[in-house]
Amino acid sequence: MSFKEQYEEIAQIARTIFEHPELGYKEFKTSKLVEEFLKKVNPEVELQPFSTTGLRTSLGAGKPLNIAFIAELDAVYAPSHWRSDPATGAAHNCGHYTQVAIALALYKYYVETKAYENLDYTLTFIFVPAEEYLDLAYRDELLTKGTISYYGGKPEAMKLGVFDDIDIGLCVHAMGGEFDKRTIEINCDLAGFLYKQYTFKGKATHAGFDPFSAKNAYSMSTLFNVALGLSRQQMRDSEKVRMNPIVLESDMSTNVVPNRITVGSDLRTLSVEYMKEAADKMDDAARGSALALQGEVDIKTQMGYLPFVQDRYLSEFVMEAFQRNDEIEAIWNNNAISAAGDIGDLAFMMPCIQIGYSGFTGTIHGDDFKDIDPEYIYEVFPRFLTQVLEGMSGRIDRSKLYRRSFAEYEQLLASIVKVKSINGNEVKS
Repeated sequence: MSFKEQYEEIAQIARTIFEHPELGYKEFKTSKLVEEFLKKVNPEVELQPFSTTGLRTSLGAGKPLNIAFIAELDAVYAPSHWRSDPATGAAHNCGHYTQVAIALALYKYYVETKAYENLDYTLTFIFVPAEEYLDLAYRDELLTKGTISYYGGKPEAMKLGVFDDIDIGLCVHAMGGEFDKRTIEINCDLAGFLYKQYTFKGKATHAGFDPFSAKNAYSMSTLFNVALGLSRQQMRDSEKVRMNPIVLESDMSTNVVPNRITVGSDLRTLSVEYMKEAADKMDDAARGSALALQGEVDIKTQMGYLPFVQDRYLSEFVMEAFQRNDEIEAIWNNNAISAAGDIGDLAFMMPCIQIGYSGFTGTIHGDDFKDIDPEYIYEVFPRFLTQVLEGMSGRIDRSKLYRRSFAEYEQLLASIVKVKSINGNEVKS
């Protein structure tokens, strides 16, 4: 079975997922579709479910090396997208539906040709939920119930041991924008991020009768926004720092000086070390703004995802395959961006790469995002991936790989995430 012969079936699966988007840890229809396809292709398939909707299966088990091909099941919350679910607001405007289809195309090819038998490693397919960091109220409910321990699907799978026997992680991801040529991308490092909450507290009084004894929490938050804007001059350009403060919670009236307001912002950087430094600058700006107007501020820090540094050694195999390939015309290399993903957390534990692919128009996470070159996405690109995977067989230098434990991962997160208040007390969360 060639990729050309199975193209229509794979493209239809992608269209089905695209038209039925589901948010993280809720991908029940998508997971069921994947399960049914895997069982249809291979009635003897052994599936390992995890994290409500995640699935894992392997080909060629028992070999000394194990490479995981990872696909993400979830959609984005984007109710204004042209193909969003009117009931949930979910929309596939990040391209994850194509990842799933590509993974299924690879699985069918390897099962029906038995080409996996020629690889010197086990090839494991892992379909992971909840890559997008959103719908947090629902995930808080799952955390409270003990259903999950992490917002992100990959950290949750790491905690559950899904990656314990995996040596290398291989992901793919849609490239935003429209390209004149069929293009792939390698070594696109991603930022990590923190989720910050600042609750400014003052003193409420009648805005007309006695504003003189008030302590205006809204004014503190305004001063904080100004301080963040001015602080950008101090942020390193090379770290691609991003901050996006918004009002999360307030209870204000025009005749009452507000005494409480909560501002939230993400903080994105390309390194963990600078993430800590930039977070301290943000916290200082918040404390100074509160102090300047005789108020207080409570600061809460919630871990998002770690920065993702793609493994340059593994990317060499992608470059080699591209140079031999006559179907893909262009390659992008070494373009770091401020987008983030939980692949950064997995890459802390083991070497990972994420290969980008074109074939889309519109803006990723935008209202106009859609695929426009399905033949490339579901036929040509999967065929290219087999060239990458075959090029790795028998050639992986184990001395160039690394492994860290989940305990080390937790220790790193604990060193980053803290809760602070104006009086300087700190409590690790």
